[in-house]
Amino acid sequence: MVKRVRRRYAAERRFRLLGLAAVSVSVLFLAFLLYTMGVKGLGGFVHYEAALTIDFTRSDLFLDPAALRGPDARQAVVSADLESAISNAAVAAYGESAAEMFGGGAVDKLTEAIVRNPDMLNGNVSLWLPVGSKIDVAAKGDSDAGSEYLVSALQQRHALKWTFNTQFLAASDSTDPSAVGVWGALKGSFLTILVTMLLAFPVGVLAAVYLEEFAPRNRWTDAIEVSINNLAAVPSIIFGLLGLAVFLNFLNLPRSAPLVGGMTLALMTMPVIVIAGRNAIKTVPPSIRDGALAVGASKMQVTFHHVLPLALPGILTGTIIGMARALGETAPLLMIGMRAFIAAPPGGISEPATVLPVQIFLWSDEVDRGFVEKTSTAIIVLLLFMLLMNGLAIYLRNRFERRW
Repeated sequence: MVKRVRRRYAAERRFRLLGLAAVSVSVLFLAFLLYTMGVKGLGGFVHYEAALTIDFTRSDLFLDPAALRGPDARQAVVSADLESAISNAAVAAYGESAAEMFGGGAVDKLTEAIVRNPDMLNGNVSLWLPVGSKIDVAAKGDSDAGSEYLVSALQQRHALKWTFNTQFLAASDSTDPSAVGVWGALKGSFLTILVTMLLAFPVGVLAAVYLEEFAPRNRWTDAIEVSINNLAAVPSIIFGLLGLAVFLNFLNLPRSAPLVGGMTLALMTMPVIVIAGRNAIKTVPPSIRDGALAVGASKMQVTFHHVLPLALPGILTGTIIGMARALGETAPLLMIGMRAFIAAPPGGISEPATVLPVQIFLWSDEVDRGFVEKTSTAIIVLLLFMLLMNGLAIYLRNRFERRW
């Protein structure tokens, strides 16, 4: 008997050690992921700027400051050849090797400066403009960028500094890594998840309530339950094919729109909410129903005044899981065309848009070295966005939680 007790205690210690090892391995993988994303992506939140003096009186720009006072001022500046003006000024200041020192980010910042103050076109102006991706990557320590000599020359003249990259959080997609941003994809993700939530949550909760509280027990409801359980395990790309066939080809809804993306993700998320809702409703004690019926409440009042409020925290837990899965999905959105190049953020749910996972997928396929850093930075933004959405859902779950 003593030997059996010792073996049992030894087995318990081994089980505890195995559990601790499993948790440690999981924490190590998570730490490695966060470290890798931090090392590669945190640099994308800052960028380098170089000092540049532009003499607009000697440039080839045909812009009249008096004509830049109206609502069409930005379009007039965008139509001008600011890129050549910046390149010529860079060559005059730093030599022939600086002809491509600035990129699209510098053009965007100069455009904003001219729109705010058109009078600068009448004189000589000194500005700090974002450098191109090659100079930026080289200044951050990438020895393979091939622009170390120019970076060293700029640093010796104290003409190079790093600042917070506000453009990355305020701009949209671009072919130039120095001008890209995540705002367009972030807004598209928010609109898509909003449509998903507005469709999947009420329909999923009402379906769960009906199946658990009102539906008769027969072979039809059994078939519906089996179908819902099977739909929860269907690969997401199947829902993308369904969205392509129904929403685009049959209903002719706008392609690459948050409306179609949200409807497609709602189909994918709804079974998860139904299953979680039914399980949450089952956990409500029968005494709650019996007490409400005993004082004269109807079946509808019992369900919506007593059972559903008590089951809401569990329903929100399933909703959190479903929304987190939908937020990170790429395959179904690729099927409905949300992989297009979108240079402006969407103005509504029916306008062309993209989402953060698809944007990350597209940037990871670019050959420019500047997109490598921007891809990791976008992943960090996606993780923060998911934490924010999940944190809000957890707060709501805890807010409505009741104990008995």
